[in-house]
Amino acid sequence: MKNPWRTFLVMLVVTVIAAAAAGWAGVQYGLDRGDGTADLDAVIHHDLHLTAEQDRAIRKLEADLATDRADLQAKMRAANRELAAAITERHSYDAQAREAVERLHAAMSALQEKTIRHVLAIRALLTPEQARDFDDKVSKALGAAPS
Repeated sequence: MKNPWRTFLVMLVVTVIAAAAAGWAGVQYGLDRGDGTADLDAVIHHDLHLTAEQDRAIRKLEADLATDRADLQAKMRAANRELAAAITERHSYDAQAREAVERLHAAMSALQEKTIRHVLAIRALLTPEQARDFDDKVSKALGAAPS
């Protein structure tokens, strides 16, 4: 009979590697796909009948978010590279790998928060009628059931 601890450790290592690979693949997919904000912004500019002043203010918000998004996505890619090194070079879920995951989660969380604040900042620039239409578009963009 094989040593049960050896079997347990082998299964643990395989599970950690599979989970890390799946996490990495998920983040890559998300980075490639974007967060949908650009699509929502395009709809805003076409469907909400913005004034010139609203359009300028929203474009400024979009430019600011684009800068932040690029910075945070670079941080996510750097964390992914460190995680890949842990898996492919050190074959371990060591302290460096755990720190990479923490950096990845922090960057993802920061991007999500900045995106939410961006959406709310846009909404604050709208008239009540535009805001109602905007809310419908945000709900659809986030996958909420139609009302």
